[in-house]
Amino acid sequence: MEIFHLQYPEQMTVPSLKTYSLALGFFDGVHHGHECVIQEALRVAKEKEITPAVMTFTPHPKRLFQKDCPERLYLTTKKEKERYLKKMGVEALFYVEFDWNLASLQPEQFIQCFIEDLNVKHVVAGFDFTFGVKGSGTMTTMEQLSAGRYTTTTVEEVAIDGETVSSTYIRHALQSGKIDLANRFLGRYYETDGIVVDGEKRGRQLGFPTANIEVHPELMLPLKGVYAVYFTVRGKRYKGVCNVGTVPTFNDGNTYTVEVHILNFDHMIYGEEVTVEWVARIRDEQKFDGIDALIAQIQADKESADAILDEVLA
Repeated sequence: MEIFHLQYPEQMTVPSLKTYSLALGFFDGVHHGHECVIQEALRVAKEKEITPAVMTFTPHPKRLFQKDCPERLYLTTKKEKERYLKKMGVEALFYVEFDWNLASLQPEQFIQCFIEDLNVKHVVAGFDFTFGVKGSGTMTTMEQLSAGRYTTTTVEEVAIDGETVSSTYIRHALQSGKIDLANRFLGRYYETDGIVVDGEKRGRQLGFPTANIEVHPELMLPLKGVYAVYFTVRGKRYKGVCNVGTVPTFNDGNTYTVEVHILNFDHMIYGEEVTVEWVARIRDEQKFDGIDALIAQIQADKESADAILDEVLA
């Protein structure tokens, strides 16, 4: 998959310009709704024998417009998004820098620079996609201004149980600890990539060694608690039980950690890149009065995670 980085007006040259069927959107999470948009762009690309492409933006527009924007905003890092898109069959990915220059463009200017000048022959976006100054451009605008130079498809909302599938809804589900709902709307388990870092080794002392995961600081984490997870390292997937939170039995409640006890695993993996798939929530994080009570609960959590993941695999 070719990856291009554009910034208006300074950096707009694409070295290997082709003819594109383009899916437009931010695509954070690459959820069920996003997949419908991208699959339509792929379908048209095959039909017209042109290159299937995606155009997305960085950073999230909320970073520009929302003063109280949370630090942990994203459902996917760039690396994760690229992995999902490549797997779907996208052959070109355009990252467009979202800054005040871009946000100030008139819809006509946006179309000229990012559709016509890039040799896009078909544009696909969701029903709620907007572009141009103050979001004044819609997919209706896109079609009206095409003058036959390109065609368009607007993908209607995708709903599950009457609820529109959206990144915002998935974020709320994660913040509420409703990991099953988030996974259902994503169409897969919520994933977080990270690096295994050195920790306090307290889990090893308790008989339950954990991998301490350093997660990208802008990536969303589920509500504090204990979860059944899959843990992938060195290309192999393992069962695990994960505590995400502040470890209140030992800490002051201010240090946020992601710790995974990997079932049937005894290898040194410091510095390794890993992926955590959040399968099910087991319980809230809690503070214990003593070590014995904590050890008993960890053992129970381990057994719960093992049973949950066995059921998933059945």
